[in-house]
Amino acid sequence: MATKAMTANNVREATFQWEGRDRMGKTIRGEMRAGGEAVVNSMLRRQGIFVTKIRKRRYAKGGKIRDKDITLFTRQLSTMLHSGVPLLQSFDIVAKGSSNAAVSRLFTDIRADVETGTALSQAFRKYPLHFDALYCNLVGAGEQAGILDDLLDRLATYKEKIQAIKGKIKSALFYPAAILVVAAVVVTVIMLFVVPAFKEVFESFGAGLPAPTMMVIAMSDFFVENWYLVFGALAAVGYFTMQAWKRSPKVKMSFDRLILRAPIFGEVIRKATIARWLRTLATMFAAGVPLVEALDSVGGASGNHVYLMATRKIQQEVATGTSLTVAMQNSQVFPNMVLQMASIGEESGSLDSMLGKAADIYEREVDDAVASLSSLLEPLIMVILGVLIGGLVIAMYLPIFKLGQVV
Repeated sequence: MATKAMTANNVREATFQWEGRDRMGKTIRGEMRAGGEAVVNSMLRRQGIFVTKIRKRRYAKGGKIRDKDITLFTRQLSTMLHSGVPLLQSFDIVAKGSSNAAVSRLFTDIRADVETGTALSQAFRKYPLHFDALYCNLVGAGEQAGILDDLLDRLATYKEKIQAIKGKIKSALFYPAAILVVAAVVVTVIMLFVVPAFKEVFESFGAGLPAPTMMVIAMSDFFVENWYLVFGALAAVGYFTMQAWKRSPKVKMSFDRLILRAPIFGEVIRKATIARWLRTLATMFAAGVPLVEALDSVGGASGNHVYLMATRKIQQEVATGTSLTVAMQNSQVFPNMVLQMASIGEESGSLDSMLGKAADIYEREVDDAVASLSSLLEPLIMVILGVLIGGLVIAMYLPIFKLGQVV
């Protein structure tokens, strides 16, 4: 008996499209999620429907489900629930309206779980890659309080603001990263192909070469003879660094601490991290989630291991009766302005509002810092490229200038 029950529970359900006639002979169509065509046929017959056609719905492979898709879904679901559209119908509209087949399949599966009586937050918890603990906790709080539409609106606003910060940081880092990659490719081509060609010409001169030219030729000879070792070593270092970062909390902590101390970019990343931290805590506290429970999700949402560990320490102190402001001060990772705002919020009973205002301030500072970075990095990168590539070119042309003087 137990074996049969386990087998039944392990049957993989699918969505079937069916067509049939009702008792009045009218042709009707629909979709049903079940373990097989026989189950669909049996259930429809119980409803008095004579089935004429059943086929399994097939989805295209689709693309990757991005955080942007989840944000858009949250906003759409919030809007439809505010307008009075039933939950299941809202999922149908979102699933059919998406151009990404993977997104449609995800929301169809969630809809099927909700249709069978599963709570929406529990249905989301089955997909932790797309719905984190913070998302599920807020949805659960909205279900319990009967304000799911309001909580989804808060959640959509939160995700939109977080995405905006991430987008600005990425845009600030993309330009210098792209320039450095192009510079690395250009230097590699020069070392592998251009310098050896010049070397053959210089050897025919039969004269001594300037010291800069000799140094560049020596570097090129080493690169030509050992290019596979150079690229192999770089790939190995990159691979083992990534593996250590994924598996070792100490490496994560060191790497994130190094990022926060990095010149130029470090301060921007610190402000963006604090803004995410404050926005997350404000959103969860405003939703009625107890402070200690809210701190469970805040550290991970900050995106930095230094702040994750600091949040765990804050959570432990708050759980033992310490005020949030004192616990934040003890962590030594928050500036005075944030501590003052948190203190005022605690004393006035409007902690969520004050944290939200502090997050707004830091988000504006991130905007200003990114704008300043764009104007600062362009001349700096031009200087670096000029020194690097211009230095190589001058070193290779020095013997030609010398030969021209002799002639």
